Amino acid sequence: MRIFLAGATGALGQRLVPMLVEAGHHVTGSTRTEAKEAALKEAGAEVAVMAPLDEQSVRRAVAASRPDVVIHQLTALSNAAMNLRRFDQEFAETNRLRTTGLDLLVAAAREAGAQRFIAQSFTGWPNERTGGPVKDENDPIDPHPTRPTVQTLAAIRHIDETVPALDDLAGLVLRYGLFYGHGTGFTSEQMLDLVRKRRFPVVGDGSGVASFVHIDDAARATLLAVTEGEPGLYNIVDDDPAPVSEWLPGLADAVGAKPPRHLPTWLARPMIGEQGISMMTQTRGSSNAKAKRVLGWRPAYSSWRQGFREGR
Repeated sequence: MRIFLAGATGALGQRLVPMLVEAGHHVTGSTRTEAKEAALKEAGAEVAVMAPLDEQSVRRAVAASRPDVVIHQLTALSNAAMNLRRFDQEFAETNRLRTTGLDLLVAAAREAGAQRFIAQSFTGWPNERTGGPVKDENDPIDPHPTRPTVQTLAAIRHIDETVPALDDLAGLVLRYGLFYGHGTGFTSEQMLDLVRKRRFPVVGDGSGVASFVHIDDAARATLLAVTEGEPGLYNIVDDDPAPVSEWLPGLADAVGAKPPRHLPTWLARPMIGEQGISMMTQTRGSSNAKAKRVLGWRPAYSSWRQGFREGR
């Protein structure tokens, strides 16, 4: 199949391109800068230098690739530690890529005659923060988000609602959990240094649940979605959603650090804000049952407990 991959030089795109090529697909990968062309060509892809928020640039790039499938993996995330008090500001460009960028890419896919559209989204903290600890694709997005995340959650909602409703493209949304592994911010040296220096504490009771996925497992799920699955939402997470009080000490142990310190919520709030407190004490994890059942996906790292040790 002919595939146009928007965001081919990101953390997931770098893993996905060689998988697609090895599976026999003809891949055109987009990048915003000519400096990254060589890496894409070496991985076996054709290259489209594209400005993802410029309508004409997107139309030209997609049309030239004559795609059967278009994949949206556009983000503007970095390995820098995030200021959770300024969550929407930190995600502002990514939010534009998830809204305006998505709409431009969908229009270009239609114009180019594509049959399938796959978009990245996120699951975990966007889940409703009431009820049981683990949510599936039928559970709602949080109707009452924290103040720092209103715009980011609206952008995620735009993807989750727009893509499955496409009437002329088979639209699949892959809602990835927290990425870890090579090239990701979560297991970057900067983040692990905070863990080693005990500057990443458990806040409150640490009951906020997270769902993780190794970057290679996320790429393999995306590869499967090229040919498998009906339109809809799919949570791409491992089998082991866990509270902060479990996974953070587990990460510390995996990197040979002392157990994390504990801070009361009142002391941590000025540093991590409303969203940080929510992630530490209120968030829900996600179920991968649908992705396993419909896509036939099985994560190689079924639990972060193994992945934190072996998959960095």
